[in-house]
Amino acid sequence: MAQYLAKHTDECCGQAVKHTGTAQGEFVDVGGVQTYVAYAPDKSLDRIILFYCDVFGPKFLNNQLVCDWFAEHGYTVLAPDCFNGEELEKVMHTEGFNIMAWITPWRESAPKLIAETFLPAVKTQFPAKGYASVGYCFGAPMVMADLTTDHSVAGAIAHPSSLTDEHFKLVTGPLFLSCAETDPVFGAENRHKAEAILAEAKRTYHFQLFSGVRHGFAIKGDMSNENERWAKEQSAWGILGWFDRFLKK
Repeated sequence: MAQYLAKHTDECCGQAVKHTGTAQGEFVDVGGVQTYVAYAPDKSLDRIILFYCDVFGPKFLNNQLVCDWFAEHGYTVLAPDCFNGEELEKVMHTEGFNIMAWITPWRESAPKLIAETFLPAVKTQFPAKGYASVGYCFGAPMVMADLTTDHSVAGAIAHPSSLTDEHFKLVTGPLFLSCAETDPVFGAENRHKAEAILAEAKRTYHFQLFSGVRHGFAIKGDMSNENERWAKEQSAWGILGWFDRFLKK
């Protein structure tokens, strides 16, 4: 029986400090899935990042700004909305709201939406020389699926959720993991188990671990805190370098 190494969405997944800035991308219909698209400076579709958001989804400014950052560095970025327009930021403060109950149906429907609807449309609307996948928290299982089916050349996950030992056993593509020292969802013991699985299978992988930050730091950290800001930025640079390594221009 599969064992969860990264647990399902927790209360900590809904904790966020909203960032400031102006999003540069736009929403495009990709096979019926509303998708935030941030274009590379030259509008090239040669290298595309499939950006699987955390529970706040692609309408959340923090996610858009990270998409834009990857775009500034030469990738066109596609962030599909797995929540059918519903925004955690707008519903989480309603009386009696329970994030675990809210996310369950989306967790069940998202992988099918991505595999059966979004990815086939991407190949038609955004044909590329190579795709990479990055997933934050909720988006991690879609990255693992892309790396298991060879849809993407390389993948990265940051503070993942909803991953079993089977995900790590089955993954074949190069995997980058950006992790927090304090993470009730993907704690140290289970992180080490994931590493052992990847090592035993002789996969290509890399772990980076940041002290003084919690689950969600790569998207939702406090940018007024020097350590949290540095960790967020270094996570992005690490992921970018990983993709540059495997997706040549």
